[in-house]
Amino acid sequence: MKRRYYNGSDLSRAVTIEDLRRMALRRLPSFAAEFLEGGGEDELTLAWNRDVFKTMRFEPRMLKDMMVVRTSTMLFGSEMASPLVIAPTGHTNVFRGGGDVALARAAAAEGIPFTLSTMSNTRLERLAGEAGGRRWMQLYILGEKAVRDDIIRRAEESGYEALVFTTDVNVPSLREWERRQFRKTSKLNLPALVDVALHPRWALDVLVPNGMPKLVNIADFFPDEISSTDRALALVRKEFVPNITWDHVAELRERWPRKLLIKGVLSPEDAQRAADVGCDGIVLSNHGARHFDSCLSPMEILPEVAAALGDKLTIVIDSGFRRGSDVVKALALGAHAIMVGRATLYGLVAGGEPGVRHAIGILNSEIERVLGQLGCAGVDELGPHLIRTNPTMPHAEPIGRAV
Repeated sequence: MKRRYYNGSDLSRAVTIEDLRRMALRRLPSFAAEFLEGGGEDELTLAWNRDVFKTMRFEPRMLKDMMVVRTSTMLFGSEMASPLVIAPTGHTNVFRGGGDVALARAAAAEGIPFTLSTMSNTRLERLAGEAGGRRWMQLYILGEKAVRDDIIRRAEESGYEALVFTTDVNVPSLREWERRQFRKTSKLNLPALVDVALHPRWALDVLVPNGMPKLVNIADFFPDEISSTDRALALVRKEFVPNITWDHVAELRERWPRKLLIKGVLSPEDAQRAADVGCDGIVLSNHGARHFDSCLSPMEILPEVAAALGDKLTIVIDSGFRRGSDVVKALALGAHAIMVGRATLYGLVAGGEPGVRHAIGILNSEIERVLGQLGCAGVDELGPHLIRTNPTMPHAEPIGRAV
């Protein structure tokens, strides 16, 4: 029997993240939907990020008092309501007007951190003033040193708790879906433009009255005529230099006085180097499969990294999390927190700030339920003894999304 999902527009009736996803994709024109959903090349990694969870099964413990189950946990010495962190996503206001602020406000209301991207459409100072809560700042190292120095200084002055340095995009990716949507860089082809016209609700929300959102945190380093998201993308991509090294991490450690995390780690050796250079944490990540295809899932190396460095580094993980059971599996294998990106973006597109809170609520309720079913009264009772791994891993097939 084919599984059914909710296909209406009533946010309160969305039961799963997949329900929110379907609501979101109906609202977006095709180029924005592809930007949200797309992965690199054949999208094998995109599929594998989900399939890897099928190889892991729970081994529950019975006859325990589960009247009270706690989803709260500690991260960097402070309690948060659940083990979730909203991941950095660039160009968020292309999905929904005011998207960055809506995500941050929802995170603050739900008691979890929010990470603002260097490529966001909201100035980091404005977000700090309007959203509150625990705020982390994501950093790309671009060609011009003044850009990163400016971001670091402003984030420090605005009270951001952590700096998250992303390391895995400085060699360009090939997104084949993008070539099918654009006739040249930043110029939509005719079918994509027609599809925009068929989504007037999105156009009125995102494009009116100021046109495409701007990359405001780095706009001061671009000429005015290319500061909008669509025009700046071509120039920004040229600024991602491929010669970043561990020396850059050491420089950041000297410059940044608060928590420093390295995002994009996918090997125990790199995790160890992050600890050696003085990082406070790492984010095991393949960037949501958006760049490097045929790449392993962070879940595959999590147990090894946690066993070696779990008491030395805070281990955050992302890529492919859509269920509370996914979150619990990662926590049991040694992660301290889980970054979610697309899951909360689906909520944003479907229902703005209330939609983001609804997405977080869905995940939290699933986390609480799985903890109870496992026989764990809290996150602190989880461990690898509760997970069985199937040695016969399923083959990740290309998703084959229609374009």
